[in-house]
Amino acid sequence: MTAIVMDTTPLGLLTHPRNPPHAAACRQWLSDLIATGRRILIPEIADFEIRRELLLNNNVRSIALLDQLCSQSEYVPITTLAMRIAAGMWADARKAGLPTSANQRLEGDVILAAQATAMNIAFIVATANPAHLSRFVPSELWSNIVP
Repeated sequence: MTAIVMDTTPLGLLTHPRNPPHAAACRQWLSDLIATGRRILIPEIADFEIRRELLLNNNVRSIALLDQLCSQSEYVPITTLAMRIAAGMWADARKAGLPTSANQRLEGDVILAAQATAMNIAFIVATANPAHLSRFVPSELWSNIVP
């Protein structure tokens, strides 16, 4: 069964301190995925990108939700292999004339894609921007991924 790799948008919705309709829908989606036995993977780079904003805004409730989600899912640490894959993806995209950001920016999406690739398993990235990530890895709008 294909593992689900969380990008920042669904991860941010899942850690929303309140329960607006879009966050509630994402929580139900995750619950349905877990109920069917899908592997849920949280890349360290996605945790970093969400956590830094929560810390900046002193959002204690959301940080607790993120910690809980990370402990209940499979946390994918950044490794040397993943960073080397990311460097290759980043360079290849630029050589092909398809950069995803300015050259000076650390490219979180490429690192996320490399983290998933380095695991050497079947996966799809759950995101809000599949067009961007699909240059590197299989990705889909999170709400379109069925349990």
